[in-house]
Amino acid sequence: MLVVLSPSKTLDSDVCADERICTQPDYLKQSRQLIRCLRELSPDGIADLMRVSPKIASLNYGRYREWKTPFTVDNARPAALTFRGDVYTGLGANDFGARDLEFAQKHVRILSGLYGLLRPLDLIQPYRLEMGTRLKTTKGSNLYQFWGNQISDGLREALAAQKNPVLVNLASQEYFKAVQPEVLDAPVIEPVFKERKGNQYRVIGLFAKKARGMMARYIVKNRLRRVEDIRDFSEGGYRYSPAMSTDIQWVFAR
Repeated sequence: MLVVLSPSKTLDSDVCADERICTQPDYLKQSRQLIRCLRELSPDGIADLMRVSPKIASLNYGRYREWKTPFTVDNARPAALTFRGDVYTGLGANDFGARDLEFAQKHVRILSGLYGLLRPLDLIQPYRLEMGTRLKTTKGSNLYQFWGNQISDGLREALAAQKNPVLVNLASQEYFKAVQPEVLDAPVIEPVFKERKGNQYRVIGLFAKKARGMMARYIVKNRLRRVEDIRDFSEGGYRYSPAMSTDIQWVFAR
């Protein structure tokens, strides 16, 4: 079983990094290509492209210029510990023990606009580049065209190493659009988290994001390898609902 998550726009670069366990991203060559494109943009160009404030545009203008390889624990930090936001609050990787991190490294992947596909302990430098960004490169007019099948090929390779090759999609729609499910040679299960409001159940983004992280944490902490076992997930008051679920979308409601 392999889990995919979205990254977070919020970062914490003050986390500690142990060089003995940190790893290098697999797609740094492609990341360098994207950084070269991003360095051609002015702060105003970044603001227009990403629809962000001048302050955020200026911050990332500086980040792109400071970005450099090789990555070390002096200039980069592990992805799962660096990302913040609701998903990573739910994941809580900062209190993972050595065995948790070892399991997560084999069973969790993070989709990224700049890095393509990350393992939890892959080193990253601060950036902002959402997958839906219409950044023009030699491969097309957006990041989906830039990455093509590369992310799917990486996931297929990781799934082939699993005893039970099933992909659990805990990423957002924006990021999972970078994956071609037909390339994976494995089934995809998409957990959906719903809240009861009156007589109806619906997805509320804030809660759903945190729940995705909580489910990834549940899988890691319990060393789950069979996808059927995630139906026992009950963190935060959620319960699996067979009545609302389909073969692909498994609904957890509260």
